[in-house]
This record gives sequence, C-alpha cells and structure tokens, in this order.
Amino acid sequence: MKGALNRFLRVEFAPPRYLSMPTAGIDISSSGIKIACLTERMHGLELTSYAEESLPEGAIVGGEIIETAAVIDMLRSLAKKHGIKTANITLPEARSYLFEADVEGKHGSEWRTAVEQHLDEYVPLPPAEVMFDIVPTFRTGTTTHVVGVGTARRVVDLALSVFDDAGIRVRSVEGETFAAPRALLPHGDTETVLIIDIGKTTTKLVVVTRRIPIFATTLDIGGHALTLAVQKYFGVTEEEAKKVKAERGLVTGDENAEYLAAMLSTVSVIREEIVKRLEYWQSRAVAGTAHEPVTRAILVGGNATLRGLPEYLETALKIPVELGDVFANLAKRDDWLPPVDYMQSLAYATAIGLALREYVP
Repeated sequence: MKGALNRFLRVEFAPPRYLSMPTAGIDISSSGIKIACLTERMHGLELTSYAEESLPEGAIVGGEIIETAAVIDMLRSLAKKHGIKTANITLPEARSYLFEADVEGKHGSEWRTAVEQHLDEYVPLPPAEVMFDIVPTFRTGTTTHVVGVGTARRVVDLALSVFDDAGIRVRSVEGETFAAPRALLPHGDTETVLIIDIGKTTTKLVVVTRRIPIFATTLDIGGHALTLAVQKYFGVTEEEAKKVKAERGLVTGDENAEYLAAMLSTVSVIREEIVKRLEYWQSRAVAGTAHEPVTRAILVGGNATLRGLPEYLETALKIPVELGDVFANLAKRDDWLPPVDYMQSLAYATAIGLALREYVP
C-alpha cells in the first residue's frame, strides 16, 4: 500500500518536465554504448526510450576509454536525441575488482573504514589509486559480510570527465555485475543464480546471491567467434553470417550436420569454460552460507539469442538454463508492451538495471 501511494505521489505530483531529471542508464563497453530511459506510470515502470550505437574499433581497449573524442561525440548525440541530462553509468568490468570481506561495526562508515584499512588485500592496486564501494549482505554476531568493488581512480575520473564534456551529469557509477541482476531478478529475490552474459567479444559469468554479485569472471570469447565460424564455413560476409547464425542456431537436423560441426567447434569452447567455472563454484558452495550452490543459469547479452543455446548449455551445466527477462521489475505486460523486441532486449540488461537504480534497490 505504501509503495502504491508513493508511486501515486511521484506520478500525479511530478515536478515540471524542465525541473525533473529523467532516469537513464548508460552502459559503455568496447563494442558500443547502450542507453535505457524509464518513465513511471500508475501501473509501474515502463521502458520509454532505448538505443544502441557502435563505437569505432579501438575507442575502448581493455576497459579504458582511449578515443575520448569519439565517445564524447556519441554520448552528446544520444543525449540530445533522447533528452538525457542525468544518468547512472557503468564502467567495463575489465578494470574493476570484485571482493568480499568480513568487517566489524554497525554502520556503513565503520565498514568502509575497515575495508579501507585492508584495501590492498582485496584490490591489486595501490590503495591511494583506488575508488571502492561496498554492499552489506548478512550479519553474524558483530561481524557484517560485505561485497565490494574497487576500480582504478584514473579510470573513474576519465569516465566522469568524458560524460561532463558530453553534457551529461553522472548521478552514480556502478559495475556491470551489480546493475544486470537488478534488471533480471525480482526485487526481494534470494536465489543463487549464474548470469551468463554473452557479448560480442567476451562472455561474462556472474554468480549472484540475493541479487548481489559474489563471484565474477570474464572469458575472452564471445558471439563474434561464432559469426566468424559461420563466415569461414559458408564463405559469406559478416552480415550474411549473422543471418545464417540467427536462422539455424544450434538446432539439430540432417541438413544442419556440417554447419553444426563448424559451430560446435567454437561454442563448445565457451561451454567448457562455463562448466569449469560453475564446477569450481559448486565445489566451494555450502547451503546456508554466503556461498550457496547455483540453482539455475540466466542467459543475457546481444549474442545470447542463438536458437538451441539454452538446451545445449543445460546438458553440460546440469542445472536449468533460461533466457533472461530484463523487464522483471517493470510494469506487468498486461499494462504495457515493451517497445523493444524480446530477443533484442537481452542486450539491455545492464542499461535497464542502471536506470532501475532510482526505483529498485
């Protein structure tokens, strides 16, 4: 009841448009920039604007912005087109370090001080050069278990400078591993799941408990490797290879036998690497602790839409594998229809999670 009243007040007594700051999530990666803007209605949140633009090759390398002018120009263009003044942003995980710690104290300031005193044990950088944040997960007696992320200060400063030059006020900076679960898992969810984010050149694996990431790693292989396998087999262009990949996927059939052999030689590498990481986690997980066994896997990312991929992974992972729902915390489908195609929406988990930061913890 309280939530409904708060939503009514925010919607019916919203500030004038020129005073309000639209909620936007901006996800920057080596492959491009994705944005998501939300609007609150009486029936809940709606995705009202979204976009994806590719960056020139070399604009972002190893998680760092190299071609600042190109990134600024694209951000400025997207901001103008979609009316973005303020945004929550993310930084590529390549320059971030996820860690866990047990700290004493009752308040956030005490936890931060405790972490700061041992920061060099959690992040392989000089403490003076690190910016970090922490999230409490559970408490045992006088000890609080926290999950944190540390990032090189110069990486954050550069990103803030780029957004400032693009005319976008940054409200918060958050890691991909924290933003995506906010979009994919319902508020209050306590399950332990594996999120598999298959991008163009990388595959990110994140184990999440209570919607908080506690383990993350990145594989240096993504969906583009599958496209190259199709190109090589059929001798076609990249665009044609993408169409073939989308149409045939990993579905078995006599007419698909040779094609599947070419695809499986690559996708099996991704599968085996995922299996290794999952087996590592399951072996150290003990129910009832911070490290509970993973119960299912969620597939997201621009290259997660390959037909037959969930079933292919499921046979090896031994847990249910399903495509994600990036609208899990938005209004019910009975009240609105997303403007983006479901398969296409899988690429927007991080951007939508960032935009949700204003509404969903």
